[in-house]
Amino acid sequence: MNVLVVGANGQIGKMIVEKLQKNKQHNVQAMVRKDNQVEDFKSKGVEAKLADLEGSVVDIQRTMDGVDAVIFSAGSGSSTGYDKTILIDLDGAAKTIEAAEKAGVKRFIMVSSIASNDRGKWSEEMKPYMAAKYYADQMLEKSSLDYTIFRPGMLENKPGTGKIQLGKETAIKSIPREDVASTIVSALDHSNLSRKAFDLISGNTEIKEALHQIE
Repeated sequence: MNVLVVGANGQIGKMIVEKLQKNKQHNVQAMVRKDNQVEDFKSKGVEAKLADLEGSVVDIQRTMDGVDAVIFSAGSGSSTGYDKTILIDLDGAAKTIEAAEKAGVKRFIMVSSIASNDRGKWSEEMKPYMAAKYYADQMLEKSSLDYTIFRPGMLENKPGTGKIQLGKETAIKSIPREDVASTIVSALDHSNLSRKAFDLISGNTEIKEALHQIE
């Protein structure tokens, strides 16, 4: 499978690219928005494509030529304002979904956020971010794409355990970014996840087994 990682220069995105590169079962391509990022990935032996989520759908679609699956792990980041949250986390995701449909991409994996699907759990501080994720996920669910949405818990920068918990609605707990990346890479090989969405937190079940158990 030819897999395009959108947001490849982000923390989770970089991990996904690295794991796919080592995986050898799929061909990974990185979509980034700066020339120096393209060069950085190319220096590591990764094909990189230049496009900006604030640009046009056509520009994003051009990066999807020959692509079988898209992983959307882009985000505006905590240091930006709510304007970028709307432009990247919502509109950028919407453009990517539209581009994928136009390009004939089948598989689409979305990195969302825990509790984004439940307005009653949105904190005042996080409301704009959660709303962006909520509506981006809604667009994906209404699309023609073979999607899987993962809503990770509070992200941690520590080594992954390789064990997770998946559910339609879990407790709001944490998970290492590495385990999120590993789950997404493994999900590419699980057809039973088609057109489904899950909360994703640390747990007691090995990643592959947790994915295999989904009905």
